[in-house]
Amino acid sequence: MATVRLEHINKIYPNGVQAVFDFSATFEDGEFIVLVGPSGCGKSTMLRMIAGLEEITSGNLYLDNEFINDSAPKDRDIAMVFQNYALYAHMTVYHNMAFSLVLRKESSDFIHERVMWAANILGLVPYLNRKPSTLSGGQRQRVALGRAMVRDPKIFLLDEPLSNLDAKLRNTMRAELKSLHHRLKTTMIYVTHDQIEALTLADRIIIMKDGYVQQIATPYEIYMNPANLFVANFMGTPPMNVFKVKVSLDGFLHIGPNQVSIVDHPIYSALKKKDYFGKEVTLGVRPEHIRIDKLCRLDQSFVSIVDIYELLGNEALVHFTIDQSKVLAKILVSQDIKAHDEICYAFDIEHMYFFDSSTGERIHE
Repeated sequence: MATVRLEHINKIYPNGVQAVFDFSATFEDGEFIVLVGPSGCGKSTMLRMIAGLEEITSGNLYLDNEFINDSAPKDRDIAMVFQNYALYAHMTVYHNMAFSLVLRKESSDFIHERVMWAANILGLVPYLNRKPSTLSGGQRQRVALGRAMVRDPKIFLLDEPLSNLDAKLRNTMRAELKSLHHRLKTTMIYVTHDQIEALTLADRIIIMKDGYVQQIATPYEIYMNPANLFVANFMGTPPMNVFKVKVSLDGFLHIGPNQVSIVDHPIYSALKKKDYFGKEVTLGVRPEHIRIDKLCRLDQSFVSIVDIYELLGNEALVHFTIDQSKVLAKILVSQDIKAHDEICYAFDIEHMYFFDSSTGERIHE
């Protein structure tokens, strides 16, 4: 187990492209850290710099307070699990898992003990004499994890390890990874573009965009208190509804033809203090914070027509339009709603998010 400290890390490629800008963070011993963001945001580059596979242009990297910028990958006591598994096709599962220990010239008894320990944890004992080509995607992913586990590294680095699996298997493997982390209590740094993986796996999430860190926080904090409009939009399924609204001097939000009073909302004084009255701001409302009622029994409600109704089981997604803006509400299935029905909708005022329309930064109470 280990602590990782990164101080003002930058990565600039020879062609002048900068992939990472001033990345600073500390990963505590035993934490499960997830780096998440869209393709090209710098998250995999950051992981490869920690592994020693990419050179750090500037900044300092410490492993347990030891400066390791110039240490070779093999000397960092780090195990990496790749997206494509990278198994040896001609070797059995047993020998794939044992290979790194063979290279280290460990005793055969020690190697056998470590392989069997990992195989038992990962449920691979029945497959130890099989070749990777005879295994399913999930089984191959477990072999890749087992190969890393037998080394007993200080840190696990995982680069989108579940992206090649189907949806059902990804759900299963997410649970297995979380359980494995609880058992091993080893520092894990995990890269993904899937925000569901980030929210379900992480102790803390680091959200990146265009090489910059946008926010570092727990999954709950990220979801409930996004730092800016990018984070708010990126984290959450379905994504947050976003509207351009005008704040009137008398404390009303003008959302298309509708007016919503925010006089009793804590944001009212913040908007007034920061001189947003009479100006346009960006309003964000998550789908689960829009209430729908076919019988129109809601306070501060407005009328619209259902464009699409998607039944998800005990929940449903209701698509409708506000002043030419597409809106999505997530509701519990308790009403007989169909496409083209007239409905009333209302916003949960306590769960409105406000952002500066120019910078995208969150406007706080």
